[in-house]
Amino acid sequence: MSRARPLEFIPSPLGPEAARILLLGGGELGKEVAIEAQRLGLEVVVVDRYQWPPAAHVAHRSYAFNMLDYKAVVSVVEREKPLAVIPEVEAISTDALEYLEGKGYRVIPNARAVKIAMNRIELRRFAAEQLGLPTTRYAFASSEEEAYEACEKVGYPCLIKPEMSSSGHGHVKVSEPSREAVYRAYRESISHARGESRRVIVEEFVNLKSELTVIAYRYLDGDRVATGVLEPIEHWRYGEFHYIESWQPATLPRSVLDEARSIAARVADALGGLGVFAVEFLYSGDGRLLFSELAPRPHDTGMVTLASQDLSEFAIHVRAAVGLPVPEVKLLTPAASYAVYTDLEGEWFPRLDGAARALALKGVDLRWFGKPVTYRGRRMAVVLARGETVEEAREKARRAASLLRVAPRGG
Repeated sequence: MSRARPLEFIPSPLGPEAARILLLGGGELGKEVAIEAQRLGLEVVVVDRYQWPPAAHVAHRSYAFNMLDYKAVVSVVEREKPLAVIPEVEAISTDALEYLEGKGYRVIPNARAVKIAMNRIELRRFAAEQLGLPTTRYAFASSEEEAYEACEKVGYPCLIKPEMSSSGHGHVKVSEPSREAVYRAYRESISHARGESRRVIVEEFVNLKSELTVIAYRYLDGDRVATGVLEPIEHWRYGEFHYIESWQPATLPRSVLDEARSIAARVADALGGLGVFAVEFLYSGDGRLLFSELAPRPHDTGMVTLASQDLSEFAIHVRAAVGLPVPEVKLLTPAASYAVYTDLEGEWFPRLDGAARALALKGVDLRWFGKPVTYRGRRMAVVLARGETVEEAREKARRAASLLRVAPRGG
């Protein structure tokens, strides 16, 4: 990666000197990144696999193609010549990112970090074997029989996860020690894998007390790179493999939170580059703090920072990406988020019912992402709520979410 330099001035967008960012992925997280970039007068280009993803609604230009296509990724970056290339999803050609970085383009945080984070097997090797971080018991497998042997080694119950997938897709719990159950779980897991990989990671199933996301960020402070860490965000899944609810500040013991913050800073510094690193932890019922996963970008559980902090994770990411300062971030108020999912399948241009009633609640806000089509289990909106305490904020968020319903166009 070429040496990053502070951005000394911001030119006008759409002009010959425009400071341009290119988002690879235009979902709800990318949309908030795009909005923050627009506020700063940056020019925003969005790429996704389909037309009119949420971030494209607030971008200057957008493209739709398969981002696993090496030539297509390289072509659009060389055409747009952005100041920063910002991946927002996992389904990206990392070979293309490495090539572009070698040509002097700034990939956020860097191509190596993206490549490690998108692959569960490489990430586990990095965390457990290189950094020595505490993790669940684990083993790798590439076939049904290897998966059975891995489950026997790890113990039951356990989870089988694809080498590469996103948002909890392909996470399958195996409760009983039978070949048939393991074979079935393995086939289900790899059916959700990205690409042709048949490798999985088999992990110990942990009885959770809670989960944490700790956001560390690296940014330019004059001529040096500095590292900051936000107050941890606690979250919960309610039996699912994607998040439902998050809140900040976390309510776990201070010693646990400080340990998590220290590990998050170590992970960010080991990967290097600039921008946000969302480091996920499991906190088990027997008091173990275990590294779980990593996103080298803003995280869905971190949407709560839109309500809780003076600079959200998205504002931090944009500033860091283009070389703008990131002053000390302040936690302003307890806040919570609650995600709104849909069971509707294949509804184009759905609507959100109940928004007026939800927004009538004091301290409540929401984000309706504007995704053009539904599928079962798709996240479509999120409620944000502030309160005098975390408990009050969580109660408001739950109440507001209960008033919302994703409905077909026309009722």
